[in-house]
Amino acid sequence: MSIEMDDSQGAPRRGPRGGANGADKKGGSSVRKRGFTRRKVCRFCADKTLVIDYKDPQLLKYFVTDRGKIVPRRISGNCAKHQRKVALSVRRSRMIALLPYTVTGA
Repeated sequence: MSIEMDDSQGAPRRGPRGGANGADKKGGSSVRKRGFTRRKVCRFCADKTLVIDYKDPQLLKYFVTDRGKIVPRRISGNCAKHQRKVALSVRRSRMIALLPYTVTGA
């Protein structure tokens, strides 16, 4: 974002991408309208029979991206307690080579 001095008023003028709150863009309104999004529910809280185990890569692969990164809880929908257990299990399964640290190749 570039800031330049405006000669007429003496106040800083923002560059092409840096409006104060987005009001200078098309539409004139800085409020974004969002559609209805469904609340994500922790699958481990909903189904008490599911157990987080580091020896189960089939379950843990849903919480790891194709690049090998752990999916954050705002995306996976896990609660904080179960996200910590998932992250610990992913790290343990990486140690014994059930899940990859990173993906090699192109």
